[in-house]
Amino acid sequence: MVTPRQIRAARALLGWSQQELADRSIVSLNAVTRLERSEVDPRMSTVTALERALRKAGVEFLAEGANWGEGVRLAKPSTPSPASRTRRKRQAKPRKE
Repeated sequence: MVTPRQIRAARALLGWSQQELADRSIVSLNAVTRLERSEVDPRMSTVTALERALRKAGVEFLAEGANWGEGVRLAKPSTPSPASRTRRKRQAKPRKE
């Protein structure tokens, strides 16, 4: 299960506010705030909804290992983004002189 610290870190990595995470996961803002502050023992359904929204946005959750702590990172995109495809098309066109 992901931890409150991982949820905060993932949200920061994406540049999302608590409100944006709440909206994207269909969870109340109060639930997100209290969970991130570790003020409550959250429902599994709440944590699952938050985790699902963050994973959908490209976050990978890293489990604690022998030599490192828990963490988050952005997943490597499996397909090029539309912006990078446009950039490649522009670079491929011959220049007019």
